Amino acid sequence: MDSTPPSYKGHRYPVEVIAHCVWLYFRFPLSFREVEELMLERGVLVSYETVRRWCAKFGLAYAGALRRRQPRPGDKWHLDEIFIKINGERKYLWRAVDADGNVLDILVQNRRDTAAARRFFRTLLKKTRTVPRVIVTDKLRSYGAAHREVMPSAEHRAHKGLNNRAENSHQPTRQRERAMKGFRSVGGAQQFLSAFSGISPHFRPRRHLMTAAHYRTEMTTRFAIWEQATGVAGRPAEA
Repeated sequence: MDSTPPSYKGHRYPVEVIAHCVWLYFRFPLSFREVEELMLERGVLVSYETVRRWCAKFGLAYAGALRRRQPRPGDKWHLDEIFIKINGERKYLWRAVDADGNVLDILVQNRRDTAAARRFFRTLLKKTRTVPRVIVTDKLRSYGAAHREVMPSAEHRAHKGLNNRAENSHQPTRQRERAMKGFRSVGGAQQFLSAFSGISPHFRPRRHLMTAAHYRTEMTTRFAIWEQATGVAGRPAEA
């Protein structure tokens, strides 16, 4: 596992400020200007354009580092697709999660046909480097055709009621889509959602299943992992 944090060479702000701004933007439904305001309240002068550049440069790197630190995905995967609006046009967001709700991959595509399902399956297998024992989908026929071609060894269960895990995973995306008033381009949506689906779930443990003490312990662990992924951990304290 490559645990080397991204390089901050050429940036005049310390890594703690950069990582905190990126965390604020991807963790909460905030605009770049709102992140600028929150940092100003803390005495840090940074423009919203600088925050935007940091999120574009480091968001995917942070998300990838967090994914590499996740445990190996379970052998039961849930796949689902929802439509999103990009410049007024309908596109489709494909998502795969494991039985624990960890996001395995997302892909924005123009269609929801067999070719799109096939492409998603192949990128998913390439990224995870493993084949699941079971895949669970809704009754979209494209899944069945792509399954037979790309991963025939996996058991395919197609049932609307069995796929709540993947459908629930879409909810934070819907909330963020509303806050952003939609996406402007397919590439921009793919870049944002790839980073968002790696960072946001890291800070969203299933709190309803935890006691308050367990939740605090879990979040402390997750913040420590975040500091490792971003390179904040291990930096010498400033005088």
